[in-house]
Amino acid sequence: MMDNLRAAANHVVLKIILGLIIVSFILTGVGNYLIGGNNNYAAEVNGQEISRSQFENAVTSERNRMAQQLGDQFSELAANENYMKSVRQQVLNRMIDEALLDQYAKKLHLGISDEQVKKAIFSTQAFQANGKFDNNRFNAIVNQMGMSADQYAQALRNQLTSQQLINAVAGTDFMLKGETDELAALVAQQRVVRQAVIDVNALAAKQTASDDEVTSYYDQNKSRFIAPEQFRVSYIKLDATAMQENASDAEIQAYYDQHQDQFTKPQRNRYSVIQTKTEDDAKAVLDELNKGADFATIAKAKSTDIISARNGGDMGWLEEGTTPDELKNAGLKEKGQLSGVIKSSVGFLVARLDDIQPAQVKPLSEVHDELAAKVKQEKALDAWYALQQKVSEAASNDNESLAGAEQAAGAKAVQTGWFGRDTLPEELNFKPVSDAIFNGGLVGQNGAPGSNSDIITVDGDRAFVLRITDHKAEAIKPLAEVKAQVTDIVKHNKAEQQAKMDAEKLVSELKAGKGNDALKAAGLSFGEAKTLARTGQDPVSQAAFNLPLPEKDKPSFGSTTDQQGNVVVLALDEVKAGTMPDAQKEAMVKGITQNNAQIAFEALMSNLRKEAKIKLGTIAEQQ
Repeated sequence: MMDNLRAAANHVVLKIILGLIIVSFILTGVGNYLIGGNNNYAAEVNGQEISRSQFENAVTSERNRMAQQLGDQFSELAANENYMKSVRQQVLNRMIDEALLDQYAKKLHLGISDEQVKKAIFSTQAFQANGKFDNNRFNAIVNQMGMSADQYAQALRNQLTSQQLINAVAGTDFMLKGETDELAALVAQQRVVRQAVIDVNALAAKQTASDDEVTSYYDQNKSRFIAPEQFRVSYIKLDATAMQENASDAEIQAYYDQHQDQFTKPQRNRYSVIQTKTEDDAKAVLDELNKGADFATIAKAKSTDIISARNGGDMGWLEEGTTPDELKNAGLKEKGQLSGVIKSSVGFLVARLDDIQPAQVKPLSEVHDELAAKVKQEKALDAWYALQQKVSEAASNDNESLAGAEQAAGAKAVQTGWFGRDTLPEELNFKPVSDAIFNGGLVGQNGAPGSNSDIITVDGDRAFVLRITDHKAEAIKPLAEVKAQVTDIVKHNKAEQQAKMDAEKLVSELKAGKGNDALKAAGLSFGEAKTLARTGQDPVSQAAFNLPLPEKDKPSFGSTTDQQGNVVVLALDEVKAGTMPDAQKEAMVKGITQNNAQIAFEALMSNLRKEAKIKLGTIAEQQ
């Protein structure tokens, strides 16, 4: 839920200055959110329904979150029916888990008070402006989430209750100090080793490779010597930005006259409300106001809505489209005018019209430059679309070359060099263009030139028409072309095999106490001792920590291959007990306990699901 909140807040900050406030949600009520309808539900968890509206709202919130996070990539994913089915299933599974957690929390008598919910709302940074809770901001964000204030408060209560349960589970795992110290010593352990390196490349230079060996390797590994598919393309690029012309004053005036609705700020009204539980309470409030009582004082003291009451009933500015019907029909026309008692789905209201901002049309002088740019852009796009049509017809009529399209475009086609699927030229690096090139539809038979493409538009202001002028299919390179490469590989493989055999023999002799003579005979010697840490990711470090512990004054031996491909004989001389700074030790313990807590929580959820009676509704079964 908080992820959705953050995504909505980002959107609101950019696009909404003033939005709906609390009363628009109070008047809406909770309705279908809390009441399931017949058998058309998403799921039933131990008798508790997850209604269709709840499920669809959650899916919409997840889609909005993903769109905010993934941008244009989400449009491609959303077009995949199977992917969106999996998203819907994930949302449903999460809602089922939330219901199970909520039920288990109630079983344990866990709960969150109204005051805790209120405090959580007021302290949420996304709802604040200048460090203080802002009612307008709160309602705008909650509205973007597709929820009412009551719905958000209940969802937050559920989340806080579930978090209370999760914290209880996560807090059950711990490590004793002795266990921590032993593990820290093991993790921080160091090993002192010496290395004797057999240079495989130097050994390969001494090897020979017969024609039979080269041919045999080539025949068995032809897939390693494939020449990738290659293309050469001719293309014409049409760019709308290069076709812009100046806009005349007459054109700007005409656009302004035809689109004045775009430059009109609609009328806005500002209301204050007092909410009561009963009609009698509302009548009593209205009587006090008619006798001259202060509206804000009564709202703070008697309004049953904790959020609007905090602001003296002030709702902020509302436009026509965001004003609830109950207020529209209250007959409030003049500043300071009080309504009668208004019945709503959540109680009764008394409202006051505090202020009116009439509709205002921006003068042409204020929007002149903006309109000039817009008219200029639209003229360029009109010319661009007309040129597209002209070039498309020419490319279609003369499908053997781009000559006709060149004449229509008034530009020569550009010829690329050879490229493959992984080396597409930057000027053609657009998905629609690459799809047209690589999907096979423009390739002629037996490598011959194919047909011209249709017009391919990218980014809304550029277009291409192209043809594949040359094509080479993927093919295995002949042995003659790669013989030198294959020969080097055969020599290197033989050298590596010999180096490993020599290393194994040396290790055996070292363990038998005859290693010094064997090393001299091989022209090798151990280098200076190096201290290696368990955290090392290189092959030598990992091999060192797999060697048996050395005996007193007697190293243990082994062999491995280093990162350069050389074969290394190792002598492990000493094992040092490691030490770990307290901060690092604390972080290690925290990571382990968090992992264990996660395992415990997953086990809890697994048990809750096994013991639960979960029935999927018709909506879920249709997915």
